Amino acid sequence: MRGSIHGRRALVRGGALAFLLAVLGAACARGHASAVALPVHGAPGARSASEYRLPPGAEQVRTAVIHAEPVPDAVDLAASIQADPARVVRVYAPVSGRVLDVAVRPADDVREGQALAEVASSDVAGARASYEQAEADAQLKQQTLTRLADLYAHHAIALKDYQQAQADARIAAAALASAREHLALIGASPAGASDRIVVRAPRAGVVIDLGATNGEFSKSLDNATPLCTIADLSVVWAVGEVFEQDLARVARGSVAQLAVSAYPGEAWQGRVSAISSVVDPTTRTASIRVVLRNPGLRLKPNMFGRLRVAGPVRIGLVVPQTAVLREGANVYLFVEKAPGVFERRTVTLGRDLDANQVEIAAGLSSGDTVVVEGASLLQAAGTAS
Repeated sequence: MRGSIHGRRALVRGGALAFLLAVLGAACARGHASAVALPVHGAPGARSASEYRLPPGAEQVRTAVIHAEPVPDAVDLAASIQADPARVVRVYAPVSGRVLDVAVRPADDVREGQALAEVASSDVAGARASYEQAEADAQLKQQTLTRLADLYAHHAIALKDYQQAQADARIAAAALASAREHLALIGASPAGASDRIVVRAPRAGVVIDLGATNGEFSKSLDNATPLCTIADLSVVWAVGEVFEQDLARVARGSVAQLAVSAYPGEAWQGRVSAISSVVDPTTRTASIRVVLRNPGLRLKPNMFGRLRVAGPVRIGLVVPQTAVLREGANVYLFVEKAPGVFERRTVTLGRDLDANQVEIAAGLSSGDTVVVEGASLLQAAGTAS
């Protein structure tokens, strides 16, 4: 009986041991299968999913070693062309009267002294009458002075009478000079008889605005609207707006270059002559002024353009535009890791230096070898690992 009990226990222990070994074997088998499924990143020869190999015989891909180099800083600004206020003249009729003839039109070139308009005015007759009265009074006072001088020389009059005659003659002469200057100011001749005057250009330039026409009544200097406006556009201003965070990058005397859409590929160069002392509270910008020579008067007031103001030189990494690839919001380059093996590396772009070069702000190191030509071909023809 005891022997049969011991036999059954041995059988149970053996079955349990066999079951345990079977469970352990299954677990080991599952663990082995799991290890095979995971990639071994540290294994020799393993390649990243961003790694590309150049197909045999591909010759369209060219690389270059990128080194840190001086990068000129610059601030790009929206700008507009303005006439120099010191070269703009608003021409008013010097007398009130009726405009008989306007001899110029907008956009006309005028020379200094050229006739602009003719005005008929009673003020001319009044000014001429005042001159004739002053002339007659001055002649009379001078004759009186001459006579009293002779009498005083013969002790026939008192000294105070002679001094009074001298003062009266000087006063009359001053009144005559004033009347003569008034006639000259309004453009009338003392010997003339006409009530018409000709308004002439005070300087050479271009008529940029016309404020009168034939038959209108002009109220002289009291009129808010000038007969015409003349501007010398041989020198103009390019006025740009600098955001306050960029003000430290702009200084008076900095070299600036203007480009306008009217003349693609052309540029005008000058220097920053002034920076506003206040910031606009709405736009948070300050105005800068660049004075530009304007041969041929090709730059017109109110034209829009782009100003590029040179800043201090700094050290950076620059690549050709052909090296840069874009995919949605991502920007990347191909960097050579080994002969024929390239890595696609995401980078952050800095400023466009010109149409052919761009600065790399992050993602690239000095000494990296970058694909500068054929990057798109490499992406299309290369075999991704």
